[in-house]
Amino acid sequence: MGQFDWFGSIGATPQAVAVLNDQPILFTILIIVLVAVILQIVLLWYIHFATLKPEQKVKKDKKGGVRLKNNTAVETQRGRMGGDRTGI
Repeated sequence: MGQFDWFGSIGATPQAVAVLNDQPILFTILIIVLVAVILQIVLLWYIHFATLKPEQKVKKDKKGGVRLKNNTAVETQRGRMGGDRTGI
């Protein structure tokens, strides 16, 4: 009776359970890698959020709703791509 026998009840093969019981460091490495990937995703999201220009952020109305203009969200004067490219 090993400490990873409960993996068999969630669908792991007997060979996988035997490997985890023999080398429990593999499970630890898996958890560490998953936590590192999640932290990296959170860091990338924060960098994206923190570096948004003020005109890229959606402004909210005083009542808490998104400010609308002609039933669409308000965009900047320069447009979505950062400038009017019709005069090139």
